[in-house]
Parts: sequence; structure tokens; C-alpha cells
Amino acid sequence: MKEEIIEQCNAPRFRDLNPYEIVALLLNEGQYFASVRTFYRVLKERDLLHHRSNSRARSRHAKPPERIATASNQVYTWDITYMARTVKGLFFYAYVISDIFDKSIVGWAVHEEESGSHSRDLFDRTLQGKKVKLKALHADNGGPMKGITLMALLRELKVDVSHSRPRTSNDNPFIESLFKTMKYRVNYPGRFEGLSEARLWMAEFVHWYNTEHLHSTIGYVTPEQMRTGQAEEIFEQRNRTMRHAQATNPERWGSRSVKHWNVVREVVLNPDKKE
Repeated sequence: MKEEIIEQCNAPRFRDLNPYEIVALLLNEGQYFASVRTFYRVLKERDLLHHRSNSRARSRHAKPPERIATASNQVYTWDITYMARTVKGLFFYAYVISDIFDKSIVGWAVHEEESGSHSRDLFDRTLQGKKVKLKALHADNGGPMKGITLMALLRELKVDVSHSRPRTSNDNPFIESLFKTMKYRVNYPGRFEGLSEARLWMAEFVHWYNTEHLHSTIGYVTPEQMRTGQAEEIFEQRNRTMRHAQATNPERWGSRSVKHWNVVREVVLNPDKKE
């Protein structure tokens, strides 16, 4: 029986098909040699269980490692997003680096093209040579994120680098959320006439984002307040106000507990979920 299975699988008409297809076609002809499971077992025994067509085999990419930040300047994430130009089909490119702990934009640039050298220059400025002792960096999977000069710099600084899986935006959710905030900003023009205009708008956005934007994931304080430690005092004030309000009008709460504002102590990117 095993030899018949091997013979059928290697027949010219079947050699590009999988066992599910082979068994179905044989059944159409009134022939049954074995179950699909048996076909697979026999092929595996003979080391014949390989991709069986000219199409590219589906590759499997491991999930990026878990990144944990308990303070600023430990883990950064970055990516590049399009900024459409007034000429249809042309774009400027915004390079953005964000700290996952306090959500601040720590580095940015806008260029007319995607380039590994631009990426390297941006990180050199952001890390201030070797002054910022970054532990880990997570990035998208594009060429500028894997440029030779950039990777050489990061290796020299002993930064642990990871990349998202292809077409898996959830591997880099913090930067994707930042870009959504950017593109849905009320004053986002949609299209830019020139590079200077795009850079000016980006500079104003970064200032607003870091110093005015009340970020939901860090408790509706600004990234700057989180980064400088002011969030602790702000939350203490909120908690005092809440306790006073409850003491003054307890009937408004009934049996419900009073909301307590806490500073985020740990941020996890790509958590390692274990059963």
C-alpha cells in the first residue's frame, strides 16, 4: 500500500498537488488507497513531505521578543510614514522614534526619500553619540530599518534590535497609534507643497504631541509630564480631589469605589503570552 501511495503522489498529474487534493481526485475516479492522514504519514516516512508547487512556500516568522520598559530611555520603537505631496504619487517620508514608556517622540526627521543613511543620522542625533544607554529598539521590517550603517551603530552601542513580522502591524502598535494620531490631527493638511512645509508642520506636531497631547495610555497626562516625573504629582492631586469629592458628597458614590490614578510603572511591547 505504501508503494502505491508513493507512486500516486509522484505521478505527473499529482506531483504538484497535496494529499487532500490527490485523495479527492482519486475518489472522483472511484479509487481509494488510504486516508489523507495516511498519505501524509507515508510521505513523511520517505522524507517526501515538501512544498509541491512552483508557488513560493508560505514562510513562518517568529513573533518578535517581548520588550519591557520600566523607565524612559530603555526601549524605543520607530517607523517611517508617508506624507503625501501635492503632486499625485509623490511623498515625503517622516522618520519617527518614540519611547514606549513615556510615549514621547524622542527623534524625528522628514526627507524626500527612504534611506539607511538618513536612519543612521537620526539615531546618531537621538542617542547623542553614546549618552543615551538604550537597551532595546523595535522597528518595522523595511530596508531603512535594517540598513548596514544603522545596524552597525546600534551594535556598537549594544542595543538589542528586533523587527516586526511582514505585514503584521500589531507587532509595532505604539508607533502605529502615534501615526494615526498624526494623520487624524485636525490641522493635518493631507498634502504638502514642499519639504520645508512638511518639516515645519512635523515640528509643530511633535511639540504639540509631547507637551500638550493628553495621552490615554499613560493616564491623560502629556508625554513630557510622564518623562519628567510630573505625572506623579498630577495623579496625587487628582486623587486628593477625588477623595475630597467623595467625603463631601458620599451619596454620589454609594457603594462604588473612588477611582484612583496611578503612574504607569511598566510598559510591555509584544507581551509573551504564556498559557
